[in-house]
Amino acid sequence: MLKSTKVRIYPTQVQRDFLVAHFGAVRFSYNKALYLKKHYYRVKGMCIKPKKDLKPLLALAKRTRKYGWLKNFDSISLQQAIINLDKAFDNFLNPKLKTKHPKFKSRRGRQTSYHCIGVKVLSDAVKIPKLGPIKAKLHREIKGKVKSITISCNASGKFFASILSDDNQGTPETCRSIDTAIGIDLGILHFATDSNGCKTDNPRFLLRAERNLKRKMKALSRKKVGGKNRNKSRLIVAKCYEKLTNTREDFQHKLSRKLIDENQAVIVETLETANMLRNYRLSKHIADAVWSGFIEKLAYKANQSGKHLVKVDRFFASTKTCHSCGKKSFISLNDRVWTCNCGITHDRDTNAAINILKQGLIMLKAEGHSVSACGCLHKTSES
Repeated sequence: MLKSTKVRIYPTQVQRDFLVAHFGAVRFSYNKALYLKKHYYRVKGMCIKPKKDLKPLLALAKRTRKYGWLKNFDSISLQQAIINLDKAFDNFLNPKLKTKHPKFKSRRGRQTSYHCIGVKVLSDAVKIPKLGPIKAKLHREIKGKVKSITISCNASGKFFASILSDDNQGTPETCRSIDTAIGIDLGILHFATDSNGCKTDNPRFLLRAERNLKRKMKALSRKKVGGKNRNKSRLIVAKCYEKLTNTREDFQHKLSRKLIDENQAVIVETLETANMLRNYRLSKHIADAVWSGFIEKLAYKANQSGKHLVKVDRFFASTKTCHSCGKKSFISLNDRVWTCNCGITHDRDTNAAINILKQGLIMLKAEGHSVSACGCLHKTSES
């Protein structure tokens, strides 16, 4: 099974200069291919494929005097930039993904380069082509054969290496008999409410850091464009955003790991976040929650552990349906507690989580899995 491990690397000043130049070469290959594709389509009406038509031109460009400097960098990394552009256009032309047209890459922000030949992981360093060993903090053992290493640099200037390895063990088989399952309702007031009635508060990381960010971004706006002080202020703002992202990621990783370890099946609802962000009153809080990132963490952790992650259709009325009698009632967003016509009083989020659990178990049975009486289902029915 393929596993990716991201580690912090500490290049020397010479290595740092080489990596920055390498990022520039990768960015140049991507932008040049994008320019040629747009030019041929606009001027000649031809639709060319970057992977098929432009990738072979890279080797020819290295032989010329104008682009001979590209020979100083890893050729596989430059080719991968063109392959990424080809994939970006495929995603753009796929109506199901709803992605935007590829744009030119900027030297600002996150930079990456991909390496798959001549890569090694040493005891305290990583090795990539045309560069000596780079000091790394390997916080866990890298098992199996190293397939590739992706070097990245974030906006605050820190370098990382994402190591992809194959342990030759294969993906664990998904359990066919399901004894424990849990339904999760995601929200803003409470980040997650499960079918047992347990609620996880929403930390609201952006709201807590907003005052500090506002002060430092205000100082950044006062600095002269192109000056050294502006760059210093930009790094301060980037580090604030980095800390905000790290705390959110840590919270979601711990919660997703807990849910996967304690259950054989985790059932969540499918949320159309893009449509929900149109609500100008809640858009900032919805974006701060990053539900999609949490579901992605649940997905790959479930795949590694041989567990089930079931996604209920977004049109399933989990909130307004009584989990006892099955009738639907009209409730507004302000109704946190409501009473059904059958006389049962429901907590809005807990009722939704129970309905999500029931619908997910039906979907698992339809796929042929053996679903026994789950402990959480008994617990919710007793309550």
